Amino acid sequence: MSSEAADTIHQAREAAATDGPDPREPLALLFRDLRTSPRGLTEREAARRLTVYGPNALIRRGGRRWPRELAQQFTHPLALLLAFAALLAAFSGALALAVAILVVILLNALLAFVQERQAEQAVEALADFLPEQATVVRAGVRRQVTATTLVPGDVLVIEEGDQVSADARLLSGGVEVDLSALTGESVPVFRSAEFADDSGPVLGARDLLFSGTACTGGQALAVVTATGMHTELGRIAALSQRTRREESPLEHQVKRVARLIAVIAIGVGVAFLPMGLAAGLSLAAAVSFAIGLLVANVPEGLLPTITLALAAGVRDLARRGAVVKRLSAVETLGSTTVICTDKTGTLTENRMRVTAVWLAAAELPLDGAPQAPADLLLLADAAATCTTADPEAGHGDPTELALLELAARVGRACPPEQRERERRAVFRFDPHVKLMTTADERDGRIVLHSKGAPEEVLSHAVTLLDHGTERALTPADRTEVVHAVGRLAARGLRVLAVARRPLAPGQQPPARREEAEQRLCLIGLVAMADPPRPEVARSIEQAHRAGITVHVVTGDNGLTAAAVAEQVGIGHRGMRIVTGTELDAMGDDRLDALLGRGEEVIFARTSPEAKLRIADALRAEGHTVAMTGDGVNDAPALRRADIGVAMGRSGTDVAREAATMVLTDDNFATIVAAVEMGRRTYENIRKFIVYIFSHAVPEVVPFLVFALAGGTIPLPLTVMQILAIDLGTDTLPALALGRERAEPGLMDRPPRPRDERVIRGAMLARSWGFLGLISAILIMGGYFLTLTSGGWHPGDPTGAGTALHLTYQQATTVAWLGIVFCQIGTAFAARTEHASLRAIGVLSNPQLLGGIAFSLAFAATIVYVPALHRLFGTAALTPAQLAIVVPFPFVVWGADELRRALVRSRTAALPVPVPPVPAPAPLVRPAAEEPGHHPLTVLLARHGWNAHRLVHALGVSEHAAAEIVAHARRIAAEHGHRVP
Repeated sequence: MSSEAADTIHQAREAAATDGPDPREPLALLFRDLRTSPRGLTEREAARRLTVYGPNALIRRGGRRWPRELAQQFTHPLALLLAFAALLAAFSGALALAVAILVVILLNALLAFVQERQAEQAVEALADFLPEQATVVRAGVRRQVTATTLVPGDVLVIEEGDQVSADARLLSGGVEVDLSALTGESVPVFRSAEFADDSGPVLGARDLLFSGTACTGGQALAVVTATGMHTELGRIAALSQRTRREESPLEHQVKRVARLIAVIAIGVGVAFLPMGLAAGLSLAAAVSFAIGLLVANVPEGLLPTITLALAAGVRDLARRGAVVKRLSAVETLGSTTVICTDKTGTLTENRMRVTAVWLAAAELPLDGAPQAPADLLLLADAAATCTTADPEAGHGDPTELALLELAARVGRACPPEQRERERRAVFRFDPHVKLMTTADERDGRIVLHSKGAPEEVLSHAVTLLDHGTERALTPADRTEVVHAVGRLAARGLRVLAVARRPLAPGQQPPARREEAEQRLCLIGLVAMADPPRPEVARSIEQAHRAGITVHVVTGDNGLTAAAVAEQVGIGHRGMRIVTGTELDAMGDDRLDALLGRGEEVIFARTSPEAKLRIADALRAEGHTVAMTGDGVNDAPALRRADIGVAMGRSGTDVAREAATMVLTDDNFATIVAAVEMGRRTYENIRKFIVYIFSHAVPEVVPFLVFALAGGTIPLPLTVMQILAIDLGTDTLPALALGRERAEPGLMDRPPRPRDERVIRGAMLARSWGFLGLISAILIMGGYFLTLTSGGWHPGDPTGAGTALHLTYQQATTVAWLGIVFCQIGTAFAARTEHASLRAIGVLSNPQLLGGIAFSLAFAATIVYVPALHRLFGTAALTPAQLAIVVPFPFVVWGADELRRALVRSRTAALPVPVPPVPAPAPLVRPAAEEPGHHPLTVLLARHGWNAHRLVHALGVSEHAAAEIVAHARRIAAEHGHRVP
């Protein structure tokens, strides 16, 4: 292909992306703009357009430059610090230790790179939503084509069970479409060519279909208006790509710690080099002294310890049902202050279930296996017969699946094959009349079965089934039905009415819908809901105790979401419902004020952009946000949130790839367990930081004493001995502290602030000013005691060949072994920050006991193996010398245990401030505040006593809504309450 042709195609593609036709314009204009007709395109024209528009596939723009990103893993501040430590080790002659440090750097970089690489597959997974084959009409002939070859102007055939391959405008027919992947709606919606929506959100247009959705019923023809990245699905893919992940709080804080350590290490080394020279040291001794200070201040084991602690948290979470794809996400979970959760499949079981029925002025709950009266049996049979769902084939409207399940529960199972064998005619659900009717043969005669919106069935009914007998439907009956609908809807239930009409023997099914849906006998009402998961309520309670706010962000109806939220305990400090339209009209200031009230909010009918906006608003307020989701529409928000949480079973591949954490059990309780694990991991990181930092003081003090004494006091430690501590006896106990169990009351504390540093001043005071200082005093005391016991006086020579050389080696060994023993006491002290050791159990961390055993064995090897004495400058100790260091662990741990007891006593004596809780002004108020305390008045108070909003929320007619409002006002007046 020539360059000119390539430029032409590129320009055509740009024009197609920016100047494409409006899919909602009149069909005649749309056909003109697309240059097509109801007969479809010719094969030649389709091939030409495929060249112009490109394949119907989602393209990833600007792939990752993995070599650069891998290189970035080696430029992390702590990685550079470890490299510097390796250079120091090599300069000191410890080549083996230098190689070991470089291996640690390499393994950490590779591990981090692999973890990050797995989190970058979201856009590739979006392609799974495009089917491989599609049915089109080309030149008037129906044929199968590869879905990637679809082009704008193709006429697409959509049937039940098909997945929509491109964005399209309906030409004829009607279909029920599952839009949950794009909009989050749990119930399929009806789309028909008879509708014409030229305003409002594109996804809400009733004559448009969208790529990535599924047809659950019906048949239709549609003209393709957009393919590939120009579809709504492609728009979400592009939005997901533009959303970049920011570094987690721990990643940011670790870099700060690394810079702090580097400044301290280099600053101390540079500052004390001239001090050593001024004190009379030779240049070689001064350089050795500076290197010792640098090595003593560099915690070589910090980065691998943090990485392995986080990896251990990842493994623990995986066993609990949460797969975390980025190590630092474990820590981020612990700082979570807000969870934005979807409703369908997250708070609920993602399946409709009939929970109550109304029969002749009597409401029957359906808990467990109900005792079914004859009227209920007839109701269940009629409702199940008037369906098209097939549970065995795995498809169908969730509402119809719930009706089939009801029939099976009461002993009137309706197998699909039997239903189809008896069916003589079907009038599919029509959104205009909100009814569906079937004609079925029963015992040699035709019986009409209808189901639909209660007000519509009621308007077509003339009789009522009352204890097995049909009687006239009176005005009082009609009023009671309206009231029953209101009561059930107030509980967030979806209500359907079921009716029937037997035809005379020999009478054929009506040919027209209008004839079939008249003179019906109302059997009763069916109320169903997507039930909350049984464990969610307790998880929400735990989240509230931990100071975590839970918002519901869903594409579903606000009233239904609010009812589910109330059932699981969301809204304990007040609740508001905010629709997508209201959110779009809300400025950032109003949104910030809404989120800052402390209430829990139901964001209903939200778009992907709205979810991003909510996440950004919360993060701008300093919150750490966990966002749950399972659909394609959730992918950008999952990437933007601090923690994106996807459902592993019911979620889409897109959501799973975009998320930071995937719940393999789809259990909301796992999120709370993950938060607890994150808090525990973060606290444990602080514990081993305290542990690692505490021995910096006893490592630095000997060099300071040596320098300040001008060499009259021999150097108490060697560089090799310090490296033996940092990479030998230090690592395993530090790792074991990373597996420490949580302190009591961990989930009763509020979340830590987002900007809180991983290293606080109190931690440094405890490490350096208390534990480190005590350890330094002990080891210097042991060092001088050993020297003086051997006859040493200040200024006496202790070099090789002198009489005091063995005594000096034994003294340095006591100092080194003293640090090891002080480490043991520090490890037990660091296991708790406030509680006593007895509260968590002295022997409750077997990994720590094993790490201490290894440290003691390692230390014994260095002390008592003659071959290592020359390398480390050690010597075998006598029992009396060994007895000097044995009490050190108990002194260090005991001192810190007394300090923590004093802190607890002072804390208990302080008064606990109770901050005032602002009075919420929720749209959804607690029932006790509602006029009349009646379900109808509760329902109307939620909707501002507005009949128009009630029509939208419940799907009832304006007449029925007006009757509900009037009745609720009478109830409120009877209780002496004023209403708007």
